[in-house]
Amino acid sequence: MAALQPPPPEHTAFPEHTVSIVIPVYQGERTLALLIEEIEPLTRAQRSPEGHPFRVTEVVLVNDCGPDDSARVMRQLEASHPFVRTVWLSRNFGQHPATLAGVASSGGDWIVTLDEDGQHDPADVPRLLDTAIDEQVAVVYARPTNPPPHGAVRNTASRLAKFALAQLSGTRTTHFNSFRLMLGSTGRSVAAYAGSGVYFDVAVGWLSASVATTDVLLREGSTRRSGYSIPGLFSHFWRMILSSGTRALRAVSVLGAGFALVGTIVAIVLLVGRVVSNAVPEGWTSTIVVLLFGIGAILISLGIIAEYVGVSVNMAMGKPPYLITGDPLNGPLGRISATSLREANRGGG
Repeated sequence: MAALQPPPPEHTAFPEHTVSIVIPVYQGERTLALLIEEIEPLTRAQRSPEGHPFRVTEVVLVNDCGPDDSARVMRQLEASHPFVRTVWLSRNFGQHPATLAGVASSGGDWIVTLDEDGQHDPADVPRLLDTAIDEQVAVVYARPTNPPPHGAVRNTASRLAKFALAQLSGTRTTHFNSFRLMLGSTGRSVAAYAGSGVYFDVAVGWLSASVATTDVLLREGSTRRSGYSIPGLFSHFWRMILSSGTRALRAVSVLGAGFALVGTIVAIVLLVGRVVSNAVPEGWTSTIVVLLFGIGAILISLGIIAEYVGVSVNMAMGKPPYLITGDPLNGPLGRISATSLREANRGGG
């Protein structure tokens, strides 16, 4: 009797793709509720434009201890929406560590990360999923077709920073941003292995051999002031460079070799001048210039090496990239706050 043949793939009933959406929250008091309303339709079983069954099973809100009243809004959203979960950090760690914390706490087949301010449209999530499945890649970045609403100077600096990171780390794309989709196993592995100070997208590149992009249109989003100051943006860029690998250290070696070559050429020129014309170059200006350039190169090199040593020391000492705690209102601080509130109410009555 002939062996039974398996049905063709188009007739096979595949289980739906479960999607976890991770949102690091720093200043989301005015935007979170509307964003959750936009995500809510995606929590029902449906199909993507390419016909892949999927459903958003959870939205993980990570409280990064911002200056507004986001915590209150997060509690209300968790109480009113069964698919919303909150993750509480012990202090403000920054967007990338907060993202790592949310990714580590997720459980979906796929993980989507997006910003709290509304510039990323949740309706684009199915198209990101289609790209990942159709191109068989583990990571898909949203590629904005319009400039981000940050101003020309910041947008230009962002493009230059991404280009520099791509050259130093060998990243397969310069379109990385905070709106991304990745396999759940890849994201949770990144969260498990990434150390203190690691740039999230660099860590994703360590574990993912394939990356794709999907064109999206950025929305205006919130008009609130950015949480990144100029020093904060520079620190953000510097963390990108330090976590990109050892190419920056190789650049130090190239810099040293370059100065050694220049020194050799200058020595040959002086020697030839001495032999041919018996002239002795005079002047302290050229000497000072050479010294300043040389000493500057040495100090820059030592500074880069010191930064790498500092990152290694932090990891050796066990400094965590983030620390997940519980809702402060459910702990001793919450009980103290409740007691103080009751006393204040009695005093006012």
